[in-house]
Amino acid sequence: MKKRMINVLKQLVCITLNIIVIVPFYMVFINSFKTKNQAARMNLSLPKEWLSSNYLVVIKEGNLIQGFANSFLYAFVSASVGVIVCAMAAFVINRRKTKFNKRVYYFIICGFFFPVNFVTLLKIFNIIGIANTRIGLIIAFTSSMIPFCIFTISNFISTIPVEIDEAAVIDGANALLLSFRIILPLLMPVLITTFLLQFMGVWSDFMTPLYLSSTSKMWPMNLAVYNFFGKMNSNWQYVFADIVLTCLPVIIIYFIGQKYIISGLTSGSVKQ
Repeated sequence: MKKRMINVLKQLVCITLNIIVIVPFYMVFINSFKTKNQAARMNLSLPKEWLSSNYLVVIKEGNLIQGFANSFLYAFVSASVGVIVCAMAAFVINRRKTKFNKRVYYFIICGFFFPVNFVTLLKIFNIIGIANTRIGLIIAFTSSMIPFCIFTISNFISTIPVEIDEAAVIDGANALLLSFRIILPLLMPVLITTFLLQFMGVWSDFMTPLYLSSTSKMWPMNLAVYNFFGKMNSNWQYVFADIVLTCLPVIIIYFIGQKYIISGLTSGSVKQ
């Protein structure tokens, strides 16, 4: 009886948390199809007339196509470069367990606990000439994901037996062949996981482009939404439609890569 009550309480907690997450997005989605007066009430009732034209207005006036292209560029390039570089670094750190490598590992992990100083970062970018550029934003995004990627990938590599490396070397494999033909396929679950998580993280990042970009041509989708809200703060139907369009790519990517995220996070927790 006691166990049954605990299970019921767990289910109630899960249902409550789901409602807390789903209801606000449902309200945003429903109100994005309403007229100006109906959307201003912000209730949960269905619209009397579904106005899909709200989305056309947002795409045309909200500069979302440029914002989408910028967001995809920042997220895809930084996540790809970050995951590949961190995979190679994590392999060396994990396999060559020297005192220096251990210190480097713990130094990198410290990045979890220290916030980004955008004032100092902007001054450094000004000195090297990449301030207010897409390259500068990509570098900032890529560097911010290094601690998480190194930590996650390194823990996964520790589950791969060293005998696989030794057998490949005995068979004549060089460093590149060992990395890209032997180790990389074994790392695919965790690489896909870190890529998807970092892609979604960069896509949703608001502070980094806000501090490091000053021209609207460089703004990602979330900054385009912020700017659009300033123009259309009395037209909530357009604001809601803008929010839906911004969240939609992340939701699609999450559902596509959900199985990889779950398998990647759990496979490194069990020793082979």
